[in-house]
Amino acid sequence: MPGAVLLSCEGLSKSFTSRPLFENLSFTLFEGDHVGLVGPNGSGKSTLMKIIAGEQEPDSGIRAVRKGVRVGYVPQDPVFAPGKSVHDVVLGALADDHRHEDYEKDALVSVTLRKAGFNDPDAATETLSGGWRKRLAIAHEMVREPDILLLDEPTNHLDVEAILWLEALLRSEPKAFVVVSHDRYFLENITKRMIELNHVYPAGLLEADGSYSDLLQKRDEVLRNEAAYQETLANLVRREMEWLRRGPKARTTKAKARIQNAESLIDELAESRARERTSSAQIDFTASDRKTKRLWRASGLRKSMGEKRIVDDLDVLLTPLTRLGILGPNGSGKTTLLRMITGEIAPDAGEIEAADRLRVVYFEQNRESLDPTLSLRRALAPEGDTVVYRDRAIHIAGWARRFLFRSEQLDTAVSRLSGGEKARIVLARLMLQPADLLVLDEPTNDLDIPTLEILEESLLEFPGALVLVTHDRYLLDRVSTQILALDGRGGAEYFADYPQWEANRRAPERSAPRSTQSAEKPRAKKLSYKEQREWDAMEATLLTAERQLEEATTRAHDPTIAADAVALQQRFEELNAAQAEVDRLYARWAELEAKAK
Repeated sequence: MPGAVLLSCEGLSKSFTSRPLFENLSFTLFEGDHVGLVGPNGSGKSTLMKIIAGEQEPDSGIRAVRKGVRVGYVPQDPVFAPGKSVHDVVLGALADDHRHEDYEKDALVSVTLRKAGFNDPDAATETLSGGWRKRLAIAHEMVREPDILLLDEPTNHLDVEAILWLEALLRSEPKAFVVVSHDRYFLENITKRMIELNHVYPAGLLEADGSYSDLLQKRDEVLRNEAAYQETLANLVRREMEWLRRGPKARTTKAKARIQNAESLIDELAESRARERTSSAQIDFTASDRKTKRLWRASGLRKSMGEKRIVDDLDVLLTPLTRLGILGPNGSGKTTLLRMITGEIAPDAGEIEAADRLRVVYFEQNRESLDPTLSLRRALAPEGDTVVYRDRAIHIAGWARRFLFRSEQLDTAVSRLSGGEKARIVLARLMLQPADLLVLDEPTNDLDIPTLEILEESLLEFPGALVLVTHDRYLLDRVSTQILALDGRGGAEYFADYPQWEANRRAPERSAPRSTQSAEKPRAKKLSYKEQREWDAMEATLLTAERQLEEATTRAHDPTIAADAVALQQRFEELNAAQAEVDRLYARWAELEAKAK
C-alpha cells in the first residue's frame, strides 16, 4: 500500500510558443515513493520536474504540497557561486534551516560529504570535474533531508563507479525521490514505480508499479489494447460512414443523435491515430566494406599525461566485428586512449600498426567540432542544400527529418539547440562518412531511450570495428564483445563482458593482478625455436593468405559464371577454404603472441 500523500498534481499543462509540451497531466507522490520518470526528448520531463520542484509555474493545473513537506531539486547542470569550497556549498544549503544548531550543521555537512565521497572539504568548486560537481549538487540537497528528492539526469557526467555509488545511496533511501534518467540499468535497480511521459497515451502518461522492465511490460499491454480498440473503433466508423452516405433524413431526434455519434466516433478515431504517430531517429552508419582482417593493432603502448600514467604496456587488437568497450573512473585516460587510436596524439612508447588508408570515424565527447554560430542547416549540410548518403543525394529537409528536426528549425543556431539535438547532429554527420573503425566517446549523453535503442541496433549491425566509451551499462553490455577496464594508474585489464567486470569489482582484493597489460605481469614461457620461426614469418604469411582470400572473393563473384552451377560451387568452396585459412592463422597468431609475452 502507498504511504501518505506528499504532493499531488492535477491537470497540469505547459506550452512553449504554440507547441504544447504536455496537457492535463495528473499524478501523486507518496511517502517512500521511488519513481523513475522517462519519455522521449521534447516530452517535457525537465519542465515537469521544475514544476514539481516549485521553480516554474504551469500554464494551467494545480500543484499541491502537504504542509511541512520539503522538496529538494538537483538540475541537469548544477551551477555554484564562484570562490566557494565544497564545504561552503553544502553548509549553505542549511543557512535557513532552524532545526539544527551551528555545531550540528557542521557535523551533518561532514557526514554528508563523506557519504558523497569527498575527501577534501576545502576543495574549490571551480576545480571539480563534471562528475564531482554532480555529486556536490546531490550532497547539497541530501544534507537538507528532503521528503521528496528530485534528480534530473543525475548519472550524466558520472563514471560507472559513481553511478554504482548513487544506486546504493538511493536504494537505501527511505524517503521519496523522482529520477529522470535514460540509464536503463540505473532505473531497473532503484525504482519501485515508473512514469512514462508520452503523448501516445490518452492521459499523456503511463504509470506502472515496479521497475523499468515492469513499465515495458505494461506499455506493451496498453499499446496492444489501444490497437485492438482502434480497430474496433475503425469498424464502427466504417459502418457509420456507410450509413451517412445513404443520406439519412435528419428530421427525427433519433437520426440527429446517430449523426452526432458518428461525428464523435470519427473525431475519437482521428485523435487515437494522431497519438500513435511517433517519430524516431534513423541511425545507420556507413561501412567501407573493407576485407582486411587486422584493422588496428598496438603493442606495448605507454602514455602519461604529466605525472599521471594512463596506460603501461597495453596491447590492443581491432578486427572487423570487434566491439571494444572501455571502462574506467573519470580522469583515468579513456579519452586519451581513444585519441591515440584515432591518431590524434602519439604514445610515449610502443608500436601502432594501422591498416593502409584506414578510415576512422570519431564521435567526440564534448562535440567540439560543432560550431555554435552555424545554423542547423549548415551544420547538417555544410556545402549546400543536399547531402550525399550512400551515393544518393538527399535534400536537407528530408535529411533533417531523419534526425527528428522540423523544417522550421533549419535556420536555428546550433547554440540554441538542446544537448540531445546536438548529439543527433554529430551522429548525422558521422553517418555520411564510410568507416572501417568507429570510435565513440560518450555518445549516449542527452539521448532519449528510443534513440539509444536505435543507436544500439546500428552498432550491432556495423560490420567494421568499434571502440566505445560510455557510462550506459545497458549499451555497453549489449554491444561490446570485450571490455577493457582502466584503473587510472596505468593498469588495464580485459573482461569478457560488463557482468564479469562488475563481479570482479565486487570480489575481494587479489594478491596479484590478472591483467595481461599490467607492468608487473609475470613473464610467460618463451617460444620454442620452431615457434619463434613461425612467429617471425606470421605477418608475411597472413598478408599472403588475405591476398588469396581477396582473389577467391573476386572469382566467386565473377558474373560470367553466374549461370554455371558447377563452377559456382567450386569457386565458393575455394572461398570458404581461403576464409578458413585466414581465420586459422589469426587464431594461431593470437596463440603465439600470448605465449611470447
